[in-house]
Amino acid sequence: MKTFDVQISSIGDVKNFVNIVGKYDFDIDLISDRYVVDAKSIMGIFSLDLTKPIKVQLHSEDTQSIEAELAPYIVK
Repeated sequence: MKTFDVQISSIGDVKNFVNIVGKYDFDIDLISDRYVVDAKSIMGIFSLDLTKPIKVQLHSEDTQSIEAELAPYIVK
């Protein structure tokens, strides 16, 4: 499992983010405070506080390709 923070700030970002994570077969969760939602759910993402960075949990060992695609959203 791999964990990192992302910043998703606009409606377009949410749509693009969901399109990226939707291509992968493994589970991906978004965690904000005590809430955990499926990263492939647009409605779930909109239920989170998008003004703060959100923790992403990738439930896979092979995460290089998705990390490369999500690079514009990763908070360093």
